[in-house]
Amino acid sequence: MRKLVRMRPIELDAARRRLGACHDVADLRRAAKRRIPKPVFDYVDGAADEEMAVAANVAAFRAWRFLPRVLTDVSAADTSTVILGTTAAVPLALGPIGYTRMMHPDGESGAARSATRHGLPYTLSTMAATGIEDVAAAASAPGLGSPDLWFQLYITKNRALVHDLVDRAAGNGYRVLVVTVDTVVTGNRIRDKRNGLSIPPELSLQTVLQVATRPRYWYRLLSGPALDYANFAGIGPTTVMGTGELFDPGISWDDIADLRSRWNGKLVIKGPLGAADARRAVDLGADGIQLSNHGGRQLDRTVASVDLIAPVRDAVGPSVALLVDSGVRHGADVVTALALGADAAVLGRAYVYGLMAGGERGVDRAINVISEQFRRTMQLLGVSSVAELRKGGRELLTRA
Repeated sequence: MRKLVRMRPIELDAARRRLGACHDVADLRRAAKRRIPKPVFDYVDGAADEEMAVAANVAAFRAWRFLPRVLTDVSAADTSTVILGTTAAVPLALGPIGYTRMMHPDGESGAARSATRHGLPYTLSTMAATGIEDVAAAASAPGLGSPDLWFQLYITKNRALVHDLVDRAAGNGYRVLVVTVDTVVTGNRIRDKRNGLSIPPELSLQTVLQVATRPRYWYRLLSGPALDYANFAGIGPTTVMGTGELFDPGISWDDIADLRSRWNGKLVIKGPLGAADARRAVDLGADGIQLSNHGGRQLDRTVASVDLIAPVRDAVGPSVALLVDSGVRHGADVVTALALGADAAVLGRAYVYGLMAGGERGVDRAINVISEQFRRTMQLLGVSSVAELRKGGRELLTRA
């Protein structure tokens, strides 16, 4: 038996052992669920109302089937591409997620470092638990490479605050401003209501019981810097649902025109944009469109983002950057998005599951898994470059 069977060395590092057993995003999700208190996991995993949209997002990607080419040379497959004028190693970006230090102390800084290490853009959320300046410093640490930082903006009732955030992002080297337009009020997130999730966390009786079941999580959280809204000065404790009081339900296209006049970098409009709205955004000076239904966290029953790619691409033409999020869980989803006409896919829950499972190293694992899946799928389709995939992609797809 010693000649036939080789024993695998025992991995003593618990995090490396845990992440080494994760071979796809579903594995990372399961690992995260075992380690994170239910209210925090539900914040990431949950969605609005009946959670129909979040399930439909994933199903919509899986409704496509591949028609591969054969006998093509894919030995030198190139996964690199240009996203809004800068080269990325893979057509991926890390999307904005709020409060990620609540999920793991590495939080936004760890995710930004991981993205930079892998040659990908990282998008910092307005609702981050780490400030604009601190994330910029973390992503610029020696040995990581050149960061590609984006800043996601919610338009709040306080326009002076909005303008200050924009100026701070510009002054700290953020290259792209991503304006989210589907959050005029907070989505009806039933799980968060039931859990009473608050920022900073309150030690209710339920929370004390969670301490008993997840002591390592709470030790890491409570021994680090206080958890707060880093980009807002003076905001008091509130529930996640209560943050909706900050948002302005009266925003309009005039606000987009104003931001375009203030921001000298690339401007992306993020939301469930159909062809007409996408065209209007471009007419006002947007450089890109990010098709998104907020991962199902805002308006439930919204059309899946992947189903908007083809009509929006036809409406805005080939020169406008087209990104897609909501439902991206596999490298094959990225292939599908590009074949339909997108320039890149944006990860949300997929990398946060990794963060919860293993901090910055977990984000590395999520990026590596999806990047490897993307390369393999592209090669098995008989495609050797991202440009080739985008050019002839619709011939490679059919509906299930």
